[in-house]
Amino acid sequence: MSHEDFPTENPAVVTCGLPYANGDLHIGHLRTYVGGDIYSRSLRTLGQQTAFVSGSDMHGTPVAVNAEKEGVTPEEFALRHHEKYEATFPRFNIEFDNYGHTHDETNTELTQEIVRTLEAEGYVYEKEIPVAYDPEADQWLPDRFVEGACPYCGAHARGDECDEGCGRHLEPGEIEEPTSTLTGNPAEYREREHKFFAVSDLQEYLQEFIDRLEGTSNAQNQPREWIEGELQDWCITRDMDWGIDYPGDEGDDLVLYVWVDAPIEYISSTKQYTERVGADTFDWEAAWKDAGVSESDAGSEARRTESGGDIVHIIGRDIIQHHTVFWPAMLRGAGYVEPRAVMASGFITLNGKGFSTSRNRAVWADEYLDEGFHPDLLRYYLATNGGFQQDVDFSWSKFKDRVNSELVGTVGNFLYRSMLFAYRNFEGTPDADVSEEVEARIEEAIDEFEAGINDYSVRQAGNAAVRLAQFGNEYIQRNEPWKLTDEDPEAAAQVIRDCVQIAKAIAVLFFPVAPGKMQALWEQLGEDGSVTDTAVDDAFEAPPASFGEPEALFEKIEDERVEELNEKLEARVAETESESDESDEDAENDMDADSDADIDFEPIADDRISFEEFQDLDIRVGEIVAAEGIDGADKLARLTVDIGVEERQIVAGIKQLHDLDALSGTKVIIVANLEKAELFGVESNGMLLAAGDEADILTTHGDAVPGTKVQ
Repeated sequence: MSHEDFPTENPAVVTCGLPYANGDLHIGHLRTYVGGDIYSRSLRTLGQQTAFVSGSDMHGTPVAVNAEKEGVTPEEFALRHHEKYEATFPRFNIEFDNYGHTHDETNTELTQEIVRTLEAEGYVYEKEIPVAYDPEADQWLPDRFVEGACPYCGAHARGDECDEGCGRHLEPGEIEEPTSTLTGNPAEYREREHKFFAVSDLQEYLQEFIDRLEGTSNAQNQPREWIEGELQDWCITRDMDWGIDYPGDEGDDLVLYVWVDAPIEYISSTKQYTERVGADTFDWEAAWKDAGVSESDAGSEARRTESGGDIVHIIGRDIIQHHTVFWPAMLRGAGYVEPRAVMASGFITLNGKGFSTSRNRAVWADEYLDEGFHPDLLRYYLATNGGFQQDVDFSWSKFKDRVNSELVGTVGNFLYRSMLFAYRNFEGTPDADVSEEVEARIEEAIDEFEAGINDYSVRQAGNAAVRLAQFGNEYIQRNEPWKLTDEDPEAAAQVIRDCVQIAKAIAVLFFPVAPGKMQALWEQLGEDGSVTDTAVDDAFEAPPASFGEPEALFEKIEDERVEELNEKLEARVAETESESDESDEDAENDMDADSDADIDFEPIADDRISFEEFQDLDIRVGEIVAAEGIDGADKLARLTVDIGVEERQIVAGIKQLHDLDALSGTKVIIVANLEKAELFGVESNGMLLAAGDEADILTTHGDAVPGTKVQ
């Protein structure tokens, strides 16, 4: 692994969190897969050797439960969803070099091999633990077959995670007041021998690893609580029939926990890619194995890698812990390369509320395409609408505005007007040299693109081309070539030559975001081959001397179309809600990664307060001076807030929801005259105001100074 800027001489592997083979895809699920596709294409554009891989997560209790409901085998159930995902991703121009699944032979063999290595290295031991048991059903209750109270915060939790409270990973036997989801009856704990991975033995390594991990700040900061605290060992077996068998006779009837074999699919999928294209094209061992000799499958001479490859994981933020604690510990123990970076995305909401599959409040992936929209429009919206780790809201109205303003009004407008002028007046690219001004601006765009990739910002990389198109619009408007054609033909040729070169640079730089549309632009420019094969330096290569009449690449979305789409969504939600009173519990099982919880709004309070009572609240503008997590508390952070006359210490439940390092300088609204309280031994002198379960911090629209009273 290298920490040099991309491109490096090492092979890179870009992965996306495995979709859980248990439900249909909606556009909220697509964010990390679009992000991964853009990032891998961008790396290749920079000249980085890259493999983009993923696969379907086939195992786990939800698959087994839902398969039983349908009267089919878990394998049949999961394969049906796997095949649908495999067909859906390419329709959004998400092109994995290999897309496998966790139940195939490659992953089964590699998973058992890695577990045997961990065992041989002394990282696996056996321990007797209490496991929930349903006497009525006469069976053990793994993971989501049991629910109860979280032992850490008391919230309702499922067997493997406190999903409604502190968010902690839970081990078998930890959940309190266990209840069987099979019968609804109280479960009882019985002693049972299970296998444990000694993560605690690697705590010092993990503390060093997290300091050098690159990627988004949420992935770097969120795991520190576990890594720097009392790190617990990890139970890696379950009492189930569905999964990968624990290797050897000692495993009895145990299978491996789904989070053992799921990330190993990243390696397996890369290996399958090498087996298909050959090690000379991409060597999976050079990418994944630590320093040493790697053999190609073709039997050619062994090649030595000094540090392995550059591994970049692109995931939803709800699985950060698995990718920054358990996974690197497994890799270290088994002699594989640690991740270079983890990019963790925020969630996606729909019209300000969470996607709800049980209520049919979603824009389904198939539905989006069936409505006739090009996949590149959605790719652009998901990639550039906010930072990657920020939550993004989708609505048809916002989608229309971004498409019409930026893709149609900026990118499409420049490309069509400049190329049409070139075609009508010069039948292609004018015979002139590119000006120094435009050459410098293209160079600047390339620098922005490259910086975005090295900052792990698909937004910055995507916007580099949009800003270049904005410059192109300003440049053509400033120079008015339509006037110069008669007054100064050479000057007109110079301006249009510059514009055609900008168009080619846009094709190269915007291709990772909008591959379909940029291939169409590439062909309109009269270029041979595929824009897929271009590199950043091709942005400076002269376009063909002649090309045909261009067509507009992007079409405006009308208001009436948005109204129609909103009406369809509202009608579908209303129909679903009238047919069933089901809760959103089913939504938890849609995907392991990137699933968005539904937001149920509190009813407006009937009890009113007087204006005088409201005036008793001293609500002030503040500015965060410093923010840090509180040791031992999953959610709590200690804030130092400047409120004008003094600095206050305030404790707020935002630790897992915000990048604390980035909060310094943020304007906030606080209740200043709230009684002092002590939380986790830390005094809180005030209350931070934030909206909803995601703690959307209230701030000011203008420049109100700290201490200003809210009236």
